[in-house]
Amino acid sequence: MLKQLLRELEKADSGVNLNELAKKLWVERSALEGMIACLVQTGKLRDDDEKAETEETVICSTGGCTGCPGVEACPFVMNMPRSYSLRVPEKKEEDE
Repeated sequence: MLKQLLRELEKADSGVNLNELAKKLWVERSALEGMIACLVQTGKLRDDDEKAETEETVICSTGGCTGCPGVEACPFVMNMPRSYSLRVPEKKEEDE
């Protein structure tokens, strides 16, 4: 099933909706999320949002804030869907 998931991700030209992918693979979305986590853990997929979570976020460039409430309470911040990408194997020097 993991190989089938990877094939579907490789075929996709752009982002993939997890609900639609779950239907296509005939699995529950929660199971699909577990498979994706497994592929990230084994290095087949890269969690594109992992780096963003560790970096400091610049908050409120609107100029309308008098006191920043922080990311959790800011009305100008929206949670975006997580993003993953296929890992491309690095070439070894002898392969070049």
